[in-house]
Amino acid sequence: MAVFTGAGVAIVTPFKENGDVNYEKFAELVEFQIQNGTDAIIVCGTTGEASTLSHEEHLDVVKYCVEKVAGRVPVVAGTGSNCTQTAVYLSREAEKYGADAVLLVTPYYNKATQKGLYSHFKTIADSIRIPVILYNVPGRTGCNILPETVVKLCSEVENIVGVKEAGGNISQVAKLMALADGRVDLYSGNDDQIVPLLSLGGKGVISVLSNVAPKETHEICTRFFEGDVAGSRALQLKALELCDALFCEVNPIPVKKALNLMGMETGSLRMPLTDMDEANVPKLEKAMKGFGIL
Repeated sequence: MAVFTGAGVAIVTPFKENGDVNYEKFAELVEFQIQNGTDAIIVCGTTGEASTLSHEEHLDVVKYCVEKVAGRVPVVAGTGSNCTQTAVYLSREAEKYGADAVLLVTPYYNKATQKGLYSHFKTIADSIRIPVILYNVPGRTGCNILPETVVKLCSEVENIVGVKEAGGNISQVAKLMALADGRVDLYSGNDDQIVPLLSLGGKGVISVLSNVAPKETHEICTRFFEGDVAGSRALQLKALELCDALFCEVNPIPVKKALNLMGMETGSLRMPLTDMDEANVPKLEKAMKGFGIL
């Protein structure tokens, strides 16, 4: 059984002016998501700026998220690292705190071989009992996990259940699902490709868009699963301008700006990320207004 079906939000981590995690605002974001139909919360991923959280902060945010969600939807904790033992540590702690699953990004910078990726993910998965979703985002990591490796992991390691695919290569995803034979739960990692991946057998999306439009992102998935493919497609196409604006600078710079424009007060970003270039703000505002969220 899939960890979740539908739209999971890759939730941002809000910060105070002094740079500390703003837990009060984080609680508000969680409630906003649940009240608007989000099917799962993915905490401490790329969008959550996990790479600039200390290990202590990282685990505190996971623990806080699990407590605030209180079982209403699944919580998937980002616990990946380019150091296998660090990922083992984070994953074990997330499991202790009650996370329903973990999301493991391909190890960045090291540029492991497919053999290395298999060993890395198997070692982490073998250290915990909760499900594992792999995360393929070669544009950020410089490392591409091939379809054969994903299928091998999902077939041979009991608790590796699926993949968040953010490579943007539809042909690679099609090959993956052709090889999978029902053994891989596929989630889109690109908000502009939700419907295409659902059409290939996807279970849903792990979404940046959901931060600002949770109801609509959920609806894209729900309509598709209910057989209203035309309605799902129409929502997907309507969202394209906003998706483009949310990635006009590196994620999560635009989505944090969008939340702040909505009055969510998620604060700034941690260096080396910096606030959105003012020249790009009108584009974001126009897209948000066009989508009806500003």
